[in-house]
Amino acid sequence: MVGRNWGMVLAGLLAAGGVATAAEGVKPVAHVESFTAKTAAGWTTWTPRPEIAPRFSVDAGKGHDGPGSLKIAAGDSASAFGGWRKTVEGIVPGKTYRFVAYYRAQGVAQERRSIAARLDWRDARGQQARPPDYALDGAREGGWTKVEHVAEAPEGATSVRIELSLAWAPKGTVWWDDVQLLEETSPRQRVVRALTVFHRPRGTKSAAESVAQFCRLVEGAAAKKPDLVCLPEGITVVGTGKTYAEVSEPIPGPTTRTLGALSKKLGCYIVAGVYERVGGVIYNTAVMMDRRGEVAGTYRKTHLPREEVEAGITPGDSYPVFDTDFGRVGLLICWDLQFPEPSRALALQGAEVILLPIWGGSEVLARARAIENHVFMITSSYDMKTFVVDPAGAVLAEASAKEPVVLADMHLDRKIVQPWLGDMKARTWKERRPDIPVR
Repeated sequence: MVGRNWGMVLAGLLAAGGVATAAEGVKPVAHVESFTAKTAAGWTTWTPRPEIAPRFSVDAGKGHDGPGSLKIAAGDSASAFGGWRKTVEGIVPGKTYRFVAYYRAQGVAQERRSIAARLDWRDARGQQARPPDYALDGAREGGWTKVEHVAEAPEGATSVRIELSLAWAPKGTVWWDDVQLLEETSPRQRVVRALTVFHRPRGTKSAAESVAQFCRLVEGAAAKKPDLVCLPEGITVVGTGKTYAEVSEPIPGPTTRTLGALSKKLGCYIVAGVYERVGGVIYNTAVMMDRRGEVAGTYRKTHLPREEVEAGITPGDSYPVFDTDFGRVGLLICWDLQFPEPSRALALQGAEVILLPIWGGSEVLARARAIENHVFMITSSYDMKTFVVDPAGAVLAEASAKEPVVLADMHLDRKIVQPWLGDMKARTWKERRPDIPVR
């Protein structure tokens, strides 16, 4: 543990005799090294060039859990870049490890970009076994930010180099403390069964009749035991010949009651597009029903094509995300896909799955949004491909006129490690440039 004892929690016991408590399902790795507060033994400093080296020191007075932390100060340089390093031996390929550390920042404008903790896996020759893994920032605790990453050690790995760094933050300072590397004995493996529907009602007499057609298709697939169902945009207007205003309704309302009864019966989440009325205002809205049949959340379409504008639809103004019993999801609708910002906004808030009720659009953009934000994308459409796409853009399942209901298993915890690039789920956010204004 970097801090009061300046030790790495690697075997659960510090040199001073302290016991490190591991969470259920994890255990410290077998190897242990100890080092003292005075020398920070085992840690070294690194910078690519001396001209851009930040200032390194041991701060005996500041720490997350008692005094003592590893300090990096950039000074006045906007180019300063460097970090603390420590190599942990005894890594076993194929085993899963959890890395945790805490940092405190001062004067750092873009923390996610400038402050990095990463795991650099090495083989017996000291060469990289695969591109490094980045740990993303998470919860804040009393001015300290927790970073965490779970990864399977790659083939050939015998050690891992832990790197804690600061880059491109003039007048910025970061303190690192409480660093842990634990073996996960029971790694989390979330598998979500996603069902999507390709169907277009025709000649229906009412919104209820169109909705009923979708419900029959979904109920007919109950044996597949879906966790999450995606239906298209505007299920209350398609096939009816009516206007948006004529089929608009409040939420909760008739359609959410019908969808809620189905979601409760099947024990799943259901997302569908409806037209929401609030007084004299009408929104194109995606609604999510939970497993109990209750409204879990709504999203109002933010990007409206001219046809909807001319029909009197009002745009939404936010990108909410929703926590489910399997993870965080976001909702978008049709024309939102045309623009990169909506998907990015959801992913930045931690959405792992985006559901897209859509009339029709670009399948290429749907796959691109999944890839660039490293999320699963589920579409349900009338005039484009209805499919489930993984974060690498691979189609896991596709519905069609011949097979209108399909299901795919989404492995939310499975790492997608790309050749030469590594795990882009975290790397994307570390190397993105939100500091450069785009107008």
